[in-house]
Amino acid sequence: MAEYLMRHHLGPQTAWQIHSAGLAAGNGQAASAEAVEVLDEQNIDLTPHRSRSLTHDMIDASTLIMVMTQAQALNIKRRFPEAGNRIRLLTSFKPAARGEDINDPIGGDLETYRRIRDEIDEALLDLILHLKRLTARQS
Repeated sequence: MAEYLMRHHLGPQTAWQIHSAGLAAGNGQAASAEAVEVLDEQNIDLTPHRSRSLTHDMIDASTLIMVMTQAQALNIKRRFPEAGNRIRLLTSFKPAARGEDINDPIGGDLETYRRIRDEIDEALLDLILHLKRLTARQS
């Protein structure tokens, strides 16, 4: 959901590349019906999404690696030490960030998916502000 929400916020003309991958995801799986439904409520079509596993090539090509939980960050650091300090918790860009995890809604009901969608969406807005400030400073 995060990839498609981010793409939605940035629009089709963005120069930033956004890709998602999982640590335990198989390749080629469609998004859950619940995820498709709650993004459809935001006029975002998630049906083209297919899962893929995180690889060394993806890590090497990434400037910033966003994770939903602290456990994911530790797992990536252990499996991909070259990721170094490019790993960031999505909620770490909030002005009063406390390092809160965003839990995986898999297996939850629609209300759980909506709550998680909204948590991701709020965190993405903070991330976008951070990236825009960073880009402005580099210009």
